[in-house]
Order: sequence, then C-alpha cells, then structure tokens
Amino acid sequence: MSRVNDTSASSRPCEVKTSGDSLHLVQLTDTHLCAERGGTLLDMDTDRSLRLVIQQVLRERRNIDALLCTGDLSDRGSRDAYLRLMGYLEAFDADSFWLPGNHDDRAQMVAALSGRGCMCPELRGGAWQVIMLDSQVPGEVGGHLGDQEQQRLSAALGRAQEQGLYTLICLHHQPVPMGSAWIDQQQLADADQFWQTVERFPGVRGVLWGHVHQQLDARRGDIALMASPSTCVQFAPGSENFKADDKAPGYRWLELCVDGSINTGVSRVLDAQFTVDLQSGGYL
Repeated sequence: MSRVNDTSASSRPCEVKTSGDSLHLVQLTDTHLCAERGGTLLDMDTDRSLRLVIQQVLRERRNIDALLCTGDLSDRGSRDAYLRLMGYLEAFDADSFWLPGNHDDRAQMVAALSGRGCMCPELRGGAWQVIMLDSQVPGEVGGHLGDQEQQRLSAALGRAQEQGLYTLICLHHQPVPMGSAWIDQQQLADADQFWQTVERFPGVRGVLWGHVHQQLDARRGDIALMASPSTCVQFAPGSENFKADDKAPGYRWLELCVDGSINTGVSRVLDAQFTVDLQSGGYL
C-alpha cells in the first residue's frame, strides 16, 4: 500500500504512488453518515454498515493506492459525520479523495477536512489520470456540471492526451439512464455536453459514479460505465417509483492497468444481517 504526496485542494494534480504497474483503487460511496453515531437511513445503521464494508475491504484488498469517496458521504451535510468518516478511513494506509453529492454540504465538508488534499480535482498514478468532477447543485437532488466543470474536464483530458495517459472520470450523479424512472429524473442534466467532450478523447477508458445505490457494469464503446452499491441501503433496479432493495452493502475495487484496461468488481458484505425498511416510499 502507499501514500499520496500531500497536496492541498488546488488545481494541481495529486500524485499517487502505485504499489506496482497498475493503479489499485477502492470506491466507497453513499455512506450517508448521520450527525450522530448510530443514526439510521431506512432503519439501517449507516455507521455500522460502513464499518463492516471497511472490514471486508481490508480482508480482501491487499494493495490499495487510493480510495474514491464519490458523494452523499453525510446524510444531511453534518461536519461531525465527515469527521467520523475521516476516522474510519484511517484504517487504510492510503489517502482518500472526496466528491460532494446532493446530500452533502460542501462548506461543512471542506471545514472538516481542514486543508487536507481530499478534495483534489485530479489524480495521477502510473499510466492513469483520475478526474474528480463535482456534479452537485446546492439545494437540488439532480446533478449538473455547468460550464466551469465542463471546461475543466476538457482541459484535463487535453493534458492527458498530450502526456499519453489513460483517464478514469469520477462523479456523483449518473451520466446515463439507469432504467429506474424515479432516479433517472435526477441524472446529470448536462450529460449530452459531457459525452460530447469525453468522446473526443480516446484515452478515456472509464466513468464511475455513485448516487444510484446499485451496481451497473456496462460499456459505451471503449468506455467502461460503472455504478456501485452504497455502503448502506441499496435501491432496487428497474423501479418506476422509489423502492429499496434487500441486497447487502458493498464496495467496488478497480485495477487500472498499464495497457489502459480496467479490471473491476463489486463485493458485498454477506456475513452480517442488515435491517432496511423495504416498504418505504422514499428517503429524502
């Protein structure tokens, strides 16, 4: 395992030291930690479920170069929740990089991080660039990148192309429909512009997101499309209206290889029992 060079949240890329030729990542998403330890989402204790997921990661993944925390890290933007999350992540000998989701409070997140490099907008490791895009619209459930993030994406992809790097793009909101009518109303509003930019650069090999609390592994040409389970409550795929799922919490691992290929998978906690209100009509 390795540590990233300490860099403040700026426009400069953060250099991640890899433990081999590949860049090994773990995604933890939609942790929904409450203001107080033991708080629940649809009756599930989100601190407990996150701790169990972290224990599983530590058992299963020997090499981790960085952690990607892709939004909805706190259920209601609590600074105390972010502080607890930092404490939980100290179990890893790797740095974490965070994105805000629609449930997060960016100001409270930044205050809790106190100048740490967790909000770094671009990572570099091995043959790869990882772009962390902010799709949060304060006060809104759905996502939008806007001109500034779209321009930053285009510029970053241009630099990667000049330097011969492959790219993984991370964001909170899904840039493609998931097939669930209720959550597809919340997808990235300017996805068309996003894809117009991405498809100009053949070095983009993967797009990764949270928000949807379910697994998706699909392709768009040469680009891997990846959605991942929450570390707490899951959403049932293919639902017209909100519906929770009884699948277990989990995480995604990624191996970004030197030849531009991506090996990835999802692992769920199957040796513990979880309580979830499957009859709930929503959670906002």
